[in-house]
Amino acid sequence: MEESLAPVEFSLAPEGMPRRARALMIQGTSSDVGKSMLVAGLCRAYTRRGLVVRPFKAQNMSNNAAVADDSELPPGPDGFAPRGEIGRAQALQARACRAAPSIHMNPVLLKPQSGVGSQVVLRGRSLGNCPAKTYHRMRQQLMPAVLDSFNRLTREADLVLVEGAGSGAEVYLRASDITNMRLAEQADLPVVFLSDIDRGGTMAAIVGSHELLDLSDRGRVVGYLINKFRGDLTIFEPGMKTITEKTGWPCLGVMRWFEQADRLPAEDSLALERPPERRGSGLNIAVPRFSRIANFDDLDPLSAEPGVNLRFVNPGSPIPAETDVVILPGSKVTRADLDVVRREGWDVDILAHVRKGGRVLGICAGFQMLGRVVRDPEGIEGPAGETPGLGLLDIETVIGGEKRLVELDVGEETSGCRITGYEMHMGRTSGPGLERPWLHLREPRGSLRAEGAISPDWRVAGTYLHGIFGSNTFRAHWLRQVGGCASELDFEARVEASLEALADHCEANLDLDALLMLAR
Repeated sequence: MEESLAPVEFSLAPEGMPRRARALMIQGTSSDVGKSMLVAGLCRAYTRRGLVVRPFKAQNMSNNAAVADDSELPPGPDGFAPRGEIGRAQALQARACRAAPSIHMNPVLLKPQSGVGSQVVLRGRSLGNCPAKTYHRMRQQLMPAVLDSFNRLTREADLVLVEGAGSGAEVYLRASDITNMRLAEQADLPVVFLSDIDRGGTMAAIVGSHELLDLSDRGRVVGYLINKFRGDLTIFEPGMKTITEKTGWPCLGVMRWFEQADRLPAEDSLALERPPERRGSGLNIAVPRFSRIANFDDLDPLSAEPGVNLRFVNPGSPIPAETDVVILPGSKVTRADLDVVRREGWDVDILAHVRKGGRVLGICAGFQMLGRVVRDPEGIEGPAGETPGLGLLDIETVIGGEKRLVELDVGEETSGCRITGYEMHMGRTSGPGLERPWLHLREPRGSLRAEGAISPDWRVAGTYLHGIFGSNTFRAHWLRQVGGCASELDFEARVEASLEALADHCEANLDLDALLMLAR
């Protein structure tokens, strides 16, 4: 891993532009209490009321990323608007606001590459890789960019909903914090604490957060919310009374359990720990769970199909013998996860699967793994070197060059389907296998572009395109090709319906007028 980052460079908006929006910050008593989903629900609820709403999260840590508008750069030579990347959760929140995702909604994105290090992305562009200790020392340099991005959003919106990261009471990080209480201080934000009662310990989490904060930070907290409540609320009312007596913070609402939560894209791989839902007969898809799996929401549309049994295979488990299709997903560390594939014996399972006539699809890093070799001469994803691939496609990949960030909405000539999706990768792939592309894309200017590769027997394929299964007609076409049966599922409509249901849930469980009054 590199010990330092590229110089921190960014442009600031002209000073003197008036702030238009109110803002409200949601901090958590810990990670995974439901901050992202709550903010998404509030974004849609307030948008339905006619407000211009924008989400903001100063720093996110996730390998699930989305392509976003980058207003810092002019259009490229191909005429396309420039793109950056932000966390998937902020892209979903932007969708809830009926707005295009922007790099300013998540100015700092950390993409973990090892147990102690991450790639640092500032305003959509990678600064490089560094250990956590190095980033901890330098992140104060990022605060001007964070505040500038926040201020840009406040000039275009009526309301900015700010999401904290992890726990807002990690006071040992306060001096270098850019995403919780120090940000609240510098941007003058009122704070609401959110706690997840489903995991237990809510009283201790909220009262403990109060005790850890200094007087100034406590004074910024305007109340607390309880999330994921089940059962009879009257039983918990004495607990809420005790919390308020100990902290002086009022309870601003209790969000009951939202049954459709699993219909919205998950932010991190903790969601993959849910046991798979078996539907009986149907197409069986197995997905090895890589150590740094990325953009796994590519598979949400397939998982939603009633005729598909999609299962993530955890380390320690073989790929099931009854598998019809193996999908190798994205990864932040292609070579390291190729080592995982071999350590777990999944390479043996995959090769046996192919010999028996099974099918394999690789997406992005999974596509690279299907080739002869993956080289990383500059050590971009880890130690420099090369790693043999699975050898199922006659291609090879070199990690390096500028990251390709492209959104697509094109026709696919072979299937006759419309495809929407995006590319997000640094590797450059070459080899004879590319002469047999998997897809033929009709670009906006009319030219035809070959994409991916497919084996001579048509059973092994790979592509750099993320998100293609969200296209209903293409998903149905692919399922028929691999022996499955497509339904009438409209996946994008399902996501929209889930956002609407989440907004309804917020309306039913929270006093949105009171929360809006607390924003300033």
